[in-house]
Amino acid sequence: MAEHNENLLDWLRNAHAMEQQAEQMLKAQASRIQHYPELKARIEAHIDETLQQQRIVEDCITRLGGKPSVAKDFAAKTMAFGQAVGGMANTDEIVKGAIAGYVFEHVEIATYTTLIAAAQAAGDTATQRACEAILPQEQAMAEWLLKHLPQITTQFLARDATEGVVAKR
Repeated sequence: MAEHNENLLDWLRNAHAMEQQAEQMLKAQASRIQHYPELKARIEAHIDETLQQQRIVEDCITRLGGKPSVAKDFAAKTMAFGQAVGGMANTDEIVKGAIAGYVFEHVEIATYTTLIAAAQAAGDTATQRACEAILPQEQAMAEWLLKHLPQITTQFLARDATEGVVAKR
């Protein structure tokens, strides 16, 4: 059982770092969006969810006697910064950002699904419930992005076809 708890704690630290990365990526993306108000509003709403998720995961880590990993959190934030800078160079930044967001949401979905199973195996019902509360938020964001990818794409293509109009963000 001790090994289950060690793995659970390590995976919770990974989830905390993942949420730190998500926060940085979402904030960077939202700050650059100019012509896609519906996407910007949904991302900003998900930033609030992400901040809440960070607190929930940190509470689970603390309850288990641990602390978030400073190194993992720093690495995740650094990766998010690199992704944001790299994305700015794309002429189709808005479309690629939406695709990347959809992919990242599925990483989060897989992470929380794993954490739920690990918490069950460790007999940690509090962590299980916490992750079960987060999972639908990640699923909802992924579903929203999938549903709106065609609209984002066609809006981008229409803007891109118009002379003198910035389409990428």
